Amino acid sequence: MTESDRYDVIVIGGGPAGSATATFIAQGGRSVALLERERFPRFRIGESLMPATYWSLERLGVLGKMRCSHFPHKRSVQFFSKSGRAAVPFYFSETEPGPSSQTWQVDRGEFDQMLLENARAQGVDVCQEARVTDVLFDGERARAVAVAVRVRFNDGSERELGSRVVVDASGQSAFLARRLKLKQGDPNLMQSSFFTRYRGAWRGGGIDEGATLILYTAEPRTWFWYIPLPDDIVSVGVVGPLDRLVKGRDGTPQQVFDQEVAKCSAVHERIQGSEQIQDVRVLKDFSYSSRRIAGNGWVLVGDAFGFLDPIYSSGVFLALKGGEFAADSILAALRQNDLSAATLGRHGEQFLAGVEAFRKLVYAYYSEDFNFAGFLRRFPERKDDLVNLLIGNVYTKDVTGLLESMDEFCQLPEYQPFRIEEPLPGTVKD
Repeated sequence: MTESDRYDVIVIGGGPAGSATATFIAQGGRSVALLERERFPRFRIGESLMPATYWSLERLGVLGKMRCSHFPHKRSVQFFSKSGRAAVPFYFSETEPGPSSQTWQVDRGEFDQMLLENARAQGVDVCQEARVTDVLFDGERARAVAVAVRVRFNDGSERELGSRVVVDASGQSAFLARRLKLKQGDPNLMQSSFFTRYRGAWRGGGIDEGATLILYTAEPRTWFWYIPLPDDIVSVGVVGPLDRLVKGRDGTPQQVFDQEVAKCSAVHERIQGSEQIQDVRVLKDFSYSSRRIAGNGWVLVGDAFGFLDPIYSSGVFLALKGGEFAADSILAALRQNDLSAATLGRHGEQFLAGVEAFRKLVYAYYSEDFNFAGFLRRFPERKDDLVNLLIGNVYTKDVTGLLESMDEFCQLPEYQPFRIEEPLPGTVKD
């Protein structure tokens, strides 16, 4: 990578969305550089994959590595009531038999590094420890990226790299969305999470070895995830409203976490006698979207476009699928030599429709009037549709019937769909 380098596409960020987008573009025969500010492997939360990631992983060419990995197999999701009572698990194979009915619980440090190395192996020019300082525009069109590449340029100087399209996959820092003031939050899903890891905590066996557990606490709208990871490690985190878990609370993150564990007997029992191996970490302000998914010469993917409450583990799936959609739009735009917002973002409405299906189910989960058992007693014919959402089949199955039944069962007056602004018409050529 030199000062004179010019690429078809530059991708900012090497997480799952960035690595996937870059790989798919390279597979399409285009030159692409991926700039990642950190050195992998690095810690990230969000370990649980949806089964529908199978098809993106297959297209990326990493299924063989996943099958040979030590990641636990995830075949189901199980929900627990406030009293600690377990509901019947949702086994994915009952709705979708076949190879995609099983997925994995991953260590994100290893998983993200696998995707990044796969991108490099497929022709992506990967540069780590490259901090993007600006995206340069000619009018409304992104022109290039200015970067300080510490690993390649020892003097720390900034270099301007040219590209025809810039992809922002910078994660929740949302580099372009913040700069262009595109972020729209969800005031009804202002959540926070406190999380850590344990070694030697309880784990299921057999078909339940890698099951994701979702456990209510005694408080409204507050729940724990419980996710088995490799090497006898379990990821445990509590999620709840920002104004309850953070505001007005005294004590350290560890103390707040311990107080919440005490309110969830099912979690407390499962971690007894285990060793906490990580300090408690905190994340705040879940759920947002951007008003645009693309502009003239630029595209947003992954958390740089939007983030959804983690209750259904949709994060990595949406990152990979969004990268797939974005790459296909970008490749078509390059073939047509039309780098306008309309062409680069033509996948936006389709992608957002899937996000909104998950988001509506999130709203239902937090509603005091909703519970899965009651819903399925009234609408038993919707069980397969519900499992399809938990699998991630929002782009291959019609789930509108499920969403309509949810509206009938439980009114969600505060729910307002996110929208993408219509891009200005016209063609923008390189």
